[in-house]
Parts: sequence; structure tokens; C-alpha cells
Amino acid sequence: MTDEPLDLARLSAMEPGRATRLLSGVRAAAFAGRQPRLAPRKVIHDSWQRVRLHGLDPEQGAHAGLLGLDEVEHRRRSSPLGTVLPTLREGLMAAAEEAWHMMVVTDAEGRVLWREGNQSVLRKADQLGFGVGASWAEETAGTNAVGTSLVVRGPVQVHSAEHFVRAYHPLSCCAAPVLDPRDGRLIGIANLTGPAPAITPATLALVTAVAKLAEGELRERHRESVDRLRSVAAPVLARVGGRALAVDRNGWTAAVTGMLPPDRVPLPKSFQAGRCWLPPLGVCTVEPLPEGWLLRLDDEGPDGAEQRAEPSRVVLDLRRPRQPGLSVAGAAGRWAQELTPRHAELLYVLARHPEGRTAAQLAEDLFGDPARTVTVRAELSRIRRTLGGVLDHRPYRFADRVRVELLTPPDAAQLLPHSTAPALLAARATPSPRPTKPVTGQPN
Repeated sequence: MTDEPLDLARLSAMEPGRATRLLSGVRAAAFAGRQPRLAPRKVIHDSWQRVRLHGLDPEQGAHAGLLGLDEVEHRRRSSPLGTVLPTLREGLMAAAEEAWHMMVVTDAEGRVLWREGNQSVLRKADQLGFGVGASWAEETAGTNAVGTSLVVRGPVQVHSAEHFVRAYHPLSCCAAPVLDPRDGRLIGIANLTGPAPAITPATLALVTAVAKLAEGELRERHRESVDRLRSVAAPVLARVGGRALAVDRNGWTAAVTGMLPPDRVPLPKSFQAGRCWLPPLGVCTVEPLPEGWLLRLDDEGPDGAEQRAEPSRVVLDLRRPRQPGLSVAGAAGRWAQELTPRHAELLYVLARHPEGRTAAQLAEDLFGDPARTVTVRAELSRIRRTLGGVLDHRPYRFADRVRVELLTPPDAAQLLPHSTAPALLAARATPSPRPTKPVTGQPN
């Protein structure tokens, strides 16, 4: 194997036909189990490994079918990306029209919600089954910029024969995720796709910049909504005794009285008025406000003691590949929420290591690099603020008083299948011999 790296800048400098032949040779050797003369890029190699676990046909892929028009319209109305679609169009359509590209915007599952651009490329996409409502997720379309960007949560460019499926080799594509600034959730992908010779490293930079512009617009819209809630909540809080705060529907604090203001209170997915228990706060009385909630903390119990009941049970549910969830229960109630991919990885590793892990060990588990402790500590700090005493540190572990139950899918390949963390790669390759039993009262 040569020492020269196979990178996009080098590929773009080549004559298009030569670059395609080179990548085709790399793919053919890798798929035949031979050592290619040049190694594929790591992001491509890792994606090929994941796609193989899905048993995808490398010639044609496995189309999941198009969503119906009613479902597409429902997803468009529900997606925050609909509010920033003009920003995405303005940033991407000039390039799409001038360079024989098409602009594609998908949801968080990789389903195409909007698609515009050069008619020739649109017709080619139709022939390949990539109309509005199609899935570009890795498990159906193989390695491609949209599906792979969904997995790595970062910008990705896939050129010609780097696609897992041979039918897509005439195309190259660039994609970048759009994250919701309210909760960090990945809400969709912005993409430019065109003929293989038309995509350059500058295309990826453009798509990434436009995705960041869309995130900035979403952030400004959110700030304005919090300001509106603050003006409504201020007179309400002035009449409330004790500790209380007003939060928006995503838990961001707009106003507070009688306590230090938390930046955000993570709310369970299903949240409604009444009495509830939130791990960071304890027992609360919840009342609706325009665009948010009033949370009144229930400080005093019958004996005058503070009712901040410690959680006693945690259920980490990883059976649904795209919706990892966590349920925390105690004497005061139960709380459940979906997890981000990174938090699901961290909690899985901690559940498998009840004795605890240091920051360096977790960095090795997640990134294969024990030096990345700053990232690990930052993520664990966020989790500990959310879970209210469930996790201890030095080393990081679940608290001794908490009973932890881990639910994993029957098929080891579906255990957080999009994760590239070394600990998860090892777990999928060597399934645990201990079966995971259903738990009474587990989250749905």
C-alpha cells in the first residue's frame, strides 16, 4: 500500500475518468477482501463496514419505497427546516442551476422532503428511485453523503465509486447536517448532488456553510420565542410564592423566581399540565403558558422535608435503532426521554461497566483516542445535569443505589447501528452472552 493518502483534493485534481477508475479499483479490491493499492478514506471505509452489516446489494441497493404525498406533507409541516427552506434555497440553488446539481433537503431519517435543481439530474435521480419521499439512509441506499452524514453527524462528500451501490457511481454528492439549536437534535440534511465530475471540495464547503446559516436562523427564531415567553411569564411569576420558573416547550428558561436560573430543564417527550417529577428539580406543579410552561417546585412535604426523592431505577432502552431512550424512576415518579446518539453511547458503556470508567477510558471507548477527555467530560456534565444524581464520578459510573437495566435488540447488528465508537463496534461483533429480559413498566 502506498503512503500517499487518498483524499478529495487529490481526486479533484485528477482527470474525472481516471479518478473514477481509481476509486472503482479501490472499491473492487476492498469488496473482494484484497488489499487495495490505495486505502479508501476512513469515513468511506467505516460506512462500507456498516452497510455490509445490513446485507445490502452492492449493485442495486434496497429501495424502501416512496412515502405517500400525505405523509410527505405531514413531515414538511412538522419539520423546523420548513421555516428555513428559503435560506437553504438561496444558498444552494445558484450552485445547483449553474453546475448541473440538484438540491435535496431530507428529514432526520434521510427521507427526501424537498428537491429542486437541474432537470437532467432530477430525471437521473428519478430513475434511481430518489424522488420526493425516498430514503437516502445508509441501510437502504448504502454509502452516500446524506445517509453517511446522518451517521457521523458531520459534513460528508461521497465521490463516484465511493458509493457502496454501483448504480450510484455516476453521481457525487455533498451533505451537511442541520442541528436544532434548541436541543442539539439532528433535524435534517442539506445536500447537493450532481454528475461525478461536477462536485469539488468547494462544494462541500458551500453546503456546510449554508447548513450553518440555517442553524443560525433557527437559533435567532428561538431567541425571539423565548423573549416573547419572558414578557408573558414575568407578571405571572411576580404573583407566585416560593420557587418557580417559566420554560419554553423545549425546557429553555425564560424567567425565574426564588432560585438560581438553570439554562434548561430537559422535559420528557410526553409533557402535560399537572404534577410531575423532573430529575433536575424534583416534584413540580405544571401549568400551561403561551409557548411554554410554568413549573412551580413543590419544596415542602407533610413533614416539612424537601421532596427531592432520589431515583432508584434506570432503564436504558436501545432496542429501537433510531430512538434510544432512557427511563428514570423513583419514589416521586417516573421520567422518560429520548437520548442523543452520543449520550446513548456513553450510557451504554457505563451500563456495561458498573465498576466505572475514567474519562480517558471513555475517550478510548468512544473515539479510540484516550486523549479526548475534554469532549467526554463535557458530555457527561450535560448528562449529569439532566439525570439529577443518577451518575457518580471519579470514576464515572451509575450510582450504587440505582438499579440499571439495559434493553438491547435481539440482533446485535442493530445495537446503535450508526455508532462508530470502538466499544459499540466490538459489541456488535461480539454480542453479550447475557440475554436482556423485558422490564415491567419499560418505556414504549
